[in-house]
Amino acid sequence: MLRKLRIIFAAIFFSLITLLFLDFTGTIHAWAGWMAKIQFLPAVLALNAGVVVGLVILTLLFGRIYCSVICPLGVMQDIFAWGGGRHKKNRFKFRPAKPVIRWTIFVIFCLTLALGFGSLALIIAPYSAYGRIAQNILAPIWQWGNNLLAYFAERADSYAFYSTDVWIRGLGTFVIAVITLLTLAVWSWYRGRQYCNTVCPVGTILGVLSRFSLLKPVINREKCINCNLCARNCKSSCIDVKRHAIDYSRCVVCMDCIDVCNKGAISYTWRREATQTADTQGSASQQQTEQNKAEQGKGGEGISRSTFIVTAGILTASAVKAQEMKLDGGYATLADKIAPPRRNAILPAGSLAARNMAARCTGCQLCVAVCPSQVLRPSASLTNFMQPHLSFEKGYCRPECNKCSEVCPAGAIKPISVVEKSSTQIGHAVWVKKNCVVVTDDVDCDNCQRHCPSAAITMVALDPKDEKSRKIPAINTSLCIGCGACEALCPARPFSAIYVEGHLSHKTI
Repeated sequence: MLRKLRIIFAAIFFSLITLLFLDFTGTIHAWAGWMAKIQFLPAVLALNAGVVVGLVILTLLFGRIYCSVICPLGVMQDIFAWGGGRHKKNRFKFRPAKPVIRWTIFVIFCLTLALGFGSLALIIAPYSAYGRIAQNILAPIWQWGNNLLAYFAERADSYAFYSTDVWIRGLGTFVIAVITLLTLAVWSWYRGRQYCNTVCPVGTILGVLSRFSLLKPVINREKCINCNLCARNCKSSCIDVKRHAIDYSRCVVCMDCIDVCNKGAISYTWRREATQTADTQGSASQQQTEQNKAEQGKGGEGISRSTFIVTAGILTASAVKAQEMKLDGGYATLADKIAPPRRNAILPAGSLAARNMAARCTGCQLCVAVCPSQVLRPSASLTNFMQPHLSFEKGYCRPECNKCSEVCPAGAIKPISVVEKSSTQIGHAVWVKKNCVVVTDDVDCDNCQRHCPSAAITMVALDPKDEKSRKIPAINTSLCIGCGACEALCPARPFSAIYVEGHLSHKTI
């Protein structure tokens, strides 16, 4: 019964969190967005003390229930492990803990964050890793399915569905997502939750707390017949049947052991009851000693006998996308725009400054997933790898949209109102004379002025001495908010004649 309840809640959390990344309409976030904000690491980076304290209390009460219910990457590993169990039953066994490897990875993770290389450290963060998988691999499949329904709906004169563009926001992030998915799929298929108990930094922290949880699975020695079924079905490989001990720092409270034990020898009970049971079977101190030995796995001995193996399948499919022909009036082919080189990346309004983005962003891609204008994409730069920045080849950042600030769970993009966004300067426009069609083609054009929402562009004579001279844009940088409307709608190809340069610190105009 407990296992079924755990699976039901895990399925609810996993489905809704996945939909947060797949839903391009933004409707799911209105009532399920809180699920992203209760993820452990984003809550820590956002300094959300209420959520962090709540998760700590949850772990001290029930053990690592977070890892088996709330964490989407943990649930995904359970799905792969379940698939492996369908192929070969009773395939797990007790494995000693690897504390040296576990804590070394954790220390490196913390140091990398502290030294400002957070985007690289967060490759192994569970929520961020799953977000990248959902956004880069699952979302395109979801969108293709939507486009197929839109195709048939259009032919039935229905507008229940509409087509959306399917494209890779960042090749580097896509490759990381594919490698992560394949590595976890193979590892979970054969070894269950080894990633959670060896690599995952959140698992390491919660593992320390779960040793002191009030509720935990306990083995009754009198009922146990040493059949080893529990250990052979434990995804965390943390049940030592010989000692009748469970390593609670690695146990994710999946309840599989309770479900598979046909003698009722394992129960999920209060810590106090567990101590009393131990007293009837021997001395409590002896049980604690044996349990500590099982938890430590005789430290160096276990590590010297077994090697830490990560089975990684690196499959990089060449993403060959057939470019659709875009026609202008049926006569001229329009070349795709190319992003200009920028000294500073353009960061979304609400991120405050490049320093805040670098310190708090987990690279989960949730903001990229919900951006209706498709101008947010993950960075390929090593300094802020996988963190979002704006690029205006497909559109511009609309002043009336603040979806990215609404969904960010880590505080990298602070909540900002539409009014505040309209007066936030994230960059300023720069005119490039050699690209402007007024100069190159000797034609009139005022696209940039007509579409500027902040009236920062005025048209002035190309030749001040000639009254009939064609007009070129003049930019008032004190009014420009850096929305990119001028860059996106400029007819010059492949480089726009006007582009936005980002600001390291945002200003209010």
